[in-house]
Amino acid sequence: MKTLNQTLLSTLPSSVDKPEYDRSQVKAGIVHIGVGGFHRAHQAMYTNELLKQPGNENWGICGVGLLEANRKLSEVLKKQDYLYTLLVRHSNGKIDTKIIGSMVDFIFAPANKQAVIDKLISDDTRIVSLTVTEGGYNQDSETGELDIKHADIQHDINYPDDPKTFYGYITAALKARRAMGKKAFTVQSCDNIQHNGSVTKSLLLTFIAQSDVELAEWVKNNVAFPNAMVDRITPVTTPADIDAVEKLLGYQDEWPITCESFSQWVIEDEFSDGRPNWDAVSAQFVPDVTPYETMKIRLLNAGHSVLGLLGSIHGYQTIDETVSDPLFAKYLRAFMDEEVTPVLAPVEGIDLEEYKDALLARFANPNIKDALSRICSETSAKLPKFLISTINENLAEGRSAKLSTLVVAAWCYYSDKQTSENGEALTIIDAMQDKLHHAAQGTVTDSLSFLKVKTVFGNLSDKPNFTETYQQAIKDLYLSDDKIKTIMQNWLAK
Repeated sequence: MKTLNQTLLSTLPSSVDKPEYDRSQVKAGIVHIGVGGFHRAHQAMYTNELLKQPGNENWGICGVGLLEANRKLSEVLKKQDYLYTLLVRHSNGKIDTKIIGSMVDFIFAPANKQAVIDKLISDDTRIVSLTVTEGGYNQDSETGELDIKHADIQHDINYPDDPKTFYGYITAALKARRAMGKKAFTVQSCDNIQHNGSVTKSLLLTFIAQSDVELAEWVKNNVAFPNAMVDRITPVTTPADIDAVEKLLGYQDEWPITCESFSQWVIEDEFSDGRPNWDAVSAQFVPDVTPYETMKIRLLNAGHSVLGLLGSIHGYQTIDETVSDPLFAKYLRAFMDEEVTPVLAPVEGIDLEEYKDALLARFANPNIKDALSRICSETSAKLPKFLISTINENLAEGRSAKLSTLVVAAWCYYSDKQTSENGEALTIIDAMQDKLHHAAQGTVTDSLSFLKVKTVFGNLSDKPNFTETYQQAIKDLYLSDDKIKTIMQNWLAK
């Protein structure tokens, strides 16, 4: 079996969508930290399309993996000359294939930390972008500030020449660039965080100020942190995806990426040292991304969590399976209409009803087998931003948040029992798993025990207009003999 690499490209038929541009002439103007599936289906895809247009050779990507878990990815990408296949799966079964060539290098940080810093210092580097997931920002969900006490943050403060986090690497590079009289690069978050650029800026400045107030001031005045909204459903790669590449294209790709056909990227046009013309390949630059990102996070991301937690308890395995159940689809749409729509500001160019219709159709795509275990991973980092903010805003305005409240109670049950109602073990991936499990176990003697994890829930346990509804949800889940679908039906009828 032939293996995907640069040499293979010239042997593939013209019908294959592959890089025709000269990759040897592409410079890595972008260093991307956190090369997961989403980055490869989204930012790297946009950049690949741009590189097909002459004059953009300075905007290739150098990937960086900070974690030991990135070792295999590093080996695969190097073997494949940093090429990979993107499988775009439509709901009607059609599969579009693209070979993405925008990544031209990858540095595995645990093997060579200085190489990462040197790359960030390089004159070629003009943007440092991030997809490190919500949990990778080490943000205290109660205060919104940087968790200074986190062991990795403390390490990077005390040992600046031996960084572990992106804060440490970026700080070391910016300090060197300032000393050399070089221009600052842009720091561009591509994570699902509201005001992701502003949040990154605040957290990074806090980190830098722990040891160098003058550098923090320089960064504040010279480094741009554009906010952006990103959207593309990208499941974890499976053996079936590898088999699909072999069947469709006749070569082996050890780590292809699967995604839906929909893609959106809305970016505030604020960069330190120029930017790629991503708007030439369907990205959108706007003065203020706030309404777009709020809409997406509160509807799509929160909607995923609603389906993920409730569906996991029932025993469903994937998003499409869950939303294809009429009751789950009805519950999700009621949540969107009754609890999210009232807190959203108008979004220019977006018909909200059509957007919600499209979300349900996207979730139901039978060819995107997005596992509920992935959707529910790191829920402790996601829900404060995706769902709890919506709850708090509704409570403040005297509106109902009952459907959201049942989801929070379901998360307690999920964290406590760690099995579906059919007795099947749930795959739970969360940095706070042990703490959440312990708190949830206390629910039998203290119905508010789970809510008292302040770093996740803030002061929700102190709000009677929330706790009364929450306690009823806990009673239904723990003390009744009803299954989750009956409980959902009852809550819709309340």
